[in-house]
Parts: sequence; C-alpha cells; structure tokens
Amino acid sequence: MSGLSTHVLDLATGTPATGVAISLARRTENGAWATVAEGLTDGDGRIKELLTGEALTPGRYLMTFATGNYFRGRGEQSFHPEILVQFEVGDPSQHYHVPLLLSPFGYSTYRGS
Repeated sequence: MSGLSTHVLDLATGTPATGVAISLARRTENGAWATVAEGLTDGDGRIKELLTGEALTPGRYLMTFATGNYFRGRGEQSFHPEILVQFEVGDPSQHYHVPLLLSPFGYSTYRGS
C-alpha cells in the first residue's frame, strides 16, 4: 500500500482528535509551497488517505494541523495555534504515516506505519 495517512490523538483526553483540519503542501522547484490536499480527521482521529486522486511523489512535504481551532472548539486554551510537520518522501512506493500526539501545550510526531 502506498500513499499518505495521518492520525491525531488527544493525549489530554486519551481519545482521537476528531475534526482537526489538516492541509498538505509540497515544495515546488522554486522553493514555494503548493497545497495539494486538505481534509478533516474522522471520528477515529484519522485521515486514511490524504492524497486522494493524486500520486505521492518524491520530495519535501509540509503538513499543517489546525490545532488551535480544534482546542477552541472544545472550549480549551492551547499554546500552538498550528503545528507544522515537514517531512521528505524518498520512495513513493512506500506508505507514509504521519501521526500527531497532541496536548494543549505540547505535541510529538514520528513516522508511523
């Protein structure tokens, strides 16, 4: 399976973060960022295939998580209005999973499977 997915877990509540807006941009040859996909996490905090209808290609990507909106919607304060995760795709035949472990005042991410 190839493609790109994400999963957001709210560590403060121990539950999936539902309804987090995520945008994905790819770095162009001139160094600018071009948005290639957008989506919202589902009831399980996931977007199973962020690049629907578009092939994953080698290059640098930027995933932006609208975490401030998520916490405001819950009536909570947070420190990070957005979380930007930059990563590089070397082999587009592989699957790239970019999970986000989230709390109101911190986060962690890694390459998952």
